[in-house]
Amino acid sequence: MPYTVKELAQLSGVSVRTLHYYEEVGLLAPRRRANGYREFDADDVARLQQVLLYRDAGMALADIKALLDDESFDMRAALREHLDRLAMRIERTEAMMRTVERTLAALEKGTEMDDKKRFEGMKRLAVEENERRYGAEVRAAYGDDAVDAANEKVLAMDEVQWESAEELGAAILDKLAEAAQAGDACGPAARELCAMHETWLKMYWPDGMYTREAHAALAEGYVADERFRAYYDARIEGGAQFLRDALKAYCAC
Repeated sequence: MPYTVKELAQLSGVSVRTLHYYEEVGLLAPRRRANGYREFDADDVARLQQVLLYRDAGMALADIKALLDDESFDMRAALREHLDRLAMRIERTEAMMRTVERTLAALEKGTEMDDKKRFEGMKRLAVEENERRYGAEVRAAYGDDAVDAANEKVLAMDEVQWESAEELGAAILDKLAEAAQAGDACGPAARELCAMHETWLKMYWPDGMYTREAHAALAEGYVADERFRAYYDARIEGGAQFLRDALKAYCAC
């Protein structure tokens, strides 16, 4: 059945004003009745659902529009991907709940909580998420032994090591934005970015695994694999391409 803008707002939980804005930016294109009122059909409802799902995932409206307007867009694949994200969110919440419960129990008993247990849930989730998203490709490229050793290294991190790796990962994204805006893949900001990236990789890779050749090969994947490309391009337009070019120059030195 067709919906008026008020009816769709009530159905979706989105305000009328928001629906009007989505129409203004091209995310929705309702038809007009003879009296000029907007009318939304089943396709509009399905598209609005996709918009809200991607908004929940943190995607910008312009990126959502580009994705939904792409002729190759596969709604089934998109829903499966979102289901995976929701499952990971549930796992992350449950892991955090277990950590809070252990911390609370330790406080109530007046005992000290083992530092490794404070971060065990988050580390294990990080390992499981990487396995789920990239495990097959990474194992094919580097072998099971190398990947298993990398996972063990993450799980063995203490509080300081874990927080340092997380902070450096966030700093790399900031430096990428700075270096890309400078526009020189061989410039000082780009070299600093690449050195930070090398340090970050060594925090996760098993000892002796890092080489400049392996680093350069990984950099190619940032452009070739749409998942990596989307991750870096979400930080800054063209970020994946710039990072690849900067790392290639850095690793060739």
